[in-house]
Amino acid sequence: MNTDDGWGGTALGLMFPVISAYIAYSIADKGGIAPGIIGGMLVSNMNAGFLGALASGLIAGYTVKFMIAHIHLPNVAKSVLPVFIVPVLGSLITLILIQYVIGVPFADLNTGLASWLKGLTGTNKILLAAIVGGMVGFDLGGPVNKAAVTTAMALLTSGVYDPNTAAQVAIIIPPLGLGLATVINKRKFNKELQEAGNAALVMGLIGVSEGAIPFAVESPLRVIPANVIGSAIGSSVAVGLGAVNRAPISGFYGWLAVEKWWVYVLGILVGTLTVTGLTLLFRKQQPVIQETETPSDQQTTDDSYFTENQWEN
Repeated sequence: MNTDDGWGGTALGLMFPVISAYIAYSIADKGGIAPGIIGGMLVSNMNAGFLGALASGLIAGYTVKFMIAHIHLPNVAKSVLPVFIVPVLGSLITLILIQYVIGVPFADLNTGLASWLKGLTGTNKILLAAIVGGMVGFDLGGPVNKAAVTTAMALLTSGVYDPNTAAQVAIIIPPLGLGLATVINKRKFNKELQEAGNAALVMGLIGVSEGAIPFAVESPLRVIPANVIGSAIGSSVAVGLGAVNRAPISGFYGWLAVEKWWVYVLGILVGTLTVTGLTLLFRKQQPVIQETETPSDQQTTDDSYFTENQWEN
């Protein structure tokens, strides 16, 4: 990590230790946190990248889990296990395995991947952006989305910015496109989706792709393809025309900090209009539901009506 990167570089430097720690925590609970963080720091210093952090978390987590299951101490000394033996011995084993077994291969792999991505130009660069954008737009915060976004953000630490640019553009396109569709033609959406559309516009502007989920749940076969196509096109336009986003920020508050921000915004606009157009094209107009008097209501009305003779009787 370049020390001249300032606060942003320092913050991104925490990414690998945190990833490693949370993976270890998911496997071994609290005992895995310390070995996971320490292993992630070593991975970061060795430039082993996201894959190294993933391996570090797995090693730390399963090492601690094995120790807890197989180390049995007398009742008097049981309190020593979680506060001293597990974090110290677990960290030592994790560090040895990373330093002498997996660290160098993963560092070489990460360096090679970063060099390959940096070397992508022209159509290859655009294709990469389209793939990343399509993955981000596919499941709106699900595993495919998270895999693309996390990998793109991890590559920032290696000076590879195009995947992050593509991912940050694609994050906001589905909610903006679907929200705009509800504004243009309300008659193609029920009342619930109209309300969700207003929320989606706001969520899109601040970089929350989950704003499009209500639409995907209601009509996945129409919404998901539109999101994937629009996100892929928008990301390709932004990256292909030279926009560069060096920060993991997708919301509107970070647009002006992007290199060639007008191209970046153009990519967002093109992708958004693509999603809007495809959504309106494939959706049918909602039937108008008219309120009619039900038979029970009619019966109630008839029963409550009395003739003049009945009143007199």
